[in-house]
Amino acid sequence: MPSACDSLIDDIEDMVSSSDPTPLERQSARKSIMPRSRKKKELLSHEELQTDSLIPGTQTIWMKTWGCSHNNSDGEYMAGQLAASGYKMTDNPSDADLWVLNSCTVKNPAEDHFRNSIKKAQEQQKKVVLAGCVPQAQPRMDYLKGLSIIGVQQIDRVVEVVDEAVKGHSVRLLGQKKDGGRRLGGARLDLPKIRKNPLIEIISINTGCLNACTYCKTKHARGDLASYPIEELVERARQSFQEGVCEIWLTSEDTGAYGRDIGTDLPTLLWRLVEEIPDGAMLRLGMTNPPYILEHLEEMAKILNHPHVYAFLHVPVQSASDSVLMDMKREYCVDDFKKVVDFLKERVPGVTIATDLICGFPGETEKDFQETVDLVKLYRFPSLFINQFYPRPGTPAAKMEQVPAHMKKQRTKELSQLFHSYNPYDHKVGERQHVLVTEESFDAQYFVSHNKFYEQVLVPKKAEFKGKMIEVDIYEAGKHFLKGRPVEESKPFTPSIAKPLQKGEVSGLLKVNTHKYILHKREHMDWELERKGCNAGTQVKTLFN
Repeated sequence: MPSACDSLIDDIEDMVSSSDPTPLERQSARKSIMPRSRKKKELLSHEELQTDSLIPGTQTIWMKTWGCSHNNSDGEYMAGQLAASGYKMTDNPSDADLWVLNSCTVKNPAEDHFRNSIKKAQEQQKKVVLAGCVPQAQPRMDYLKGLSIIGVQQIDRVVEVVDEAVKGHSVRLLGQKKDGGRRLGGARLDLPKIRKNPLIEIISINTGCLNACTYCKTKHARGDLASYPIEELVERARQSFQEGVCEIWLTSEDTGAYGRDIGTDLPTLLWRLVEEIPDGAMLRLGMTNPPYILEHLEEMAKILNHPHVYAFLHVPVQSASDSVLMDMKREYCVDDFKKVVDFLKERVPGVTIATDLICGFPGETEKDFQETVDLVKLYRFPSLFINQFYPRPGTPAAKMEQVPAHMKKQRTKELSQLFHSYNPYDHKVGERQHVLVTEESFDAQYFVSHNKFYEQVLVPKKAEFKGKMIEVDIYEAGKHFLKGRPVEESKPFTPSIAKPLQKGEVSGLLKVNTHKYILHKREHMDWELERKGCNAGTQVKTLFN
């Protein structure tokens, strides 16, 4: 089975004022985000720069990100700013002078990887800058002493921190961004970034959440809910499409809670965004907890039926036992979750519901666990993230009476066996589907595409398919994927309205250099001509109807 199947993502105080520039003003002026001039350094020959040079901006940087799509978006922004400021980004840690380690605090193994990477960097005499939720939540941990840290809301200042770390200084920026006392969603959305995949834009619509789950360490890092204004999010989407993006992922710790702190809501944002999506391009909605999506089920069903929106929703239930949910402080009961699933399945035919389950939460009895097993048997979720419970330091759940380790492992194994006992896609064999091709499989044998229901469809690895909407006949189904054979008489459709950026190219800097901007405009014109020629007579608006 191709390893491509698991590419779904496993799948938180500076003062600014209301007089700050608007997104449109930032887009045209970019006063505070122009790359700092390094002309003098650029004139230095290779021989004049010693390998131990302390001139910031001449070093090579490797960045490693763990965790969710929100963390990945933060990593893309940090890489973009560093590259725009003159640093060279590399995929090879051995070649780097400095490592930026962007951490995840959800589970113990993720933090263990982070800690081990710090140790490895120090053993190799690499300078280190730490980012993400681990140092934000617990900056005083012993193994973080003396190291530079960039907070989750301070990623727009990563260049400053790296500059100082290069010089051997230890700097920590962990504050919150506020406007008139109100906490903001984070750094500006129009910062330069390097997309991991030039075809996919990840947009964080809010940070933090409204809950206080007893097992969650992310809350300590990302804090309470803080949403970005709709206009800034719409402007970010527009810019992304102008740079050749054909798929947008909306992410946050809880997308369903979006806007509650600024007097709006998720459906209002989504209706504004779909107006901006080009024909053939798609939007994927991120994780939402049951309590907040319950209020918007009617509108959400309409949105998920929209031809430019994947009929996919990630709704973590965590447990099917009401007593366990109460101990978790999840603020809903299992019937609330069932209402969400049943309603969407009825109103959005074929919708994919992904969910998460925690095995062995403190106090979970055999009866509690069996209720969770029964829920999986009832819905046979096609996408299911099963997690053995890990007590995170500083959380209330860590102080509760723990389920024995062997029992947690047994329950995790039993639930995993149940999940692998059914094949959710067998009935799809023989169907003809339209799919959007955006990625390469991990084993590099296929391109990865997704159909309307965000089910993975592996297609032949032909260059002309990348970034295109193509029609395929499904001829094979695996546990996590489908395989599609392109329909010969069907022409690929190009959803991108501009030529996509090259891999590693910095987003948002097209107007910095006039000559480069003119070249980009010429490339855009060529791309548009190719697009029109390729797409003649194709109607995409109805592809996913």
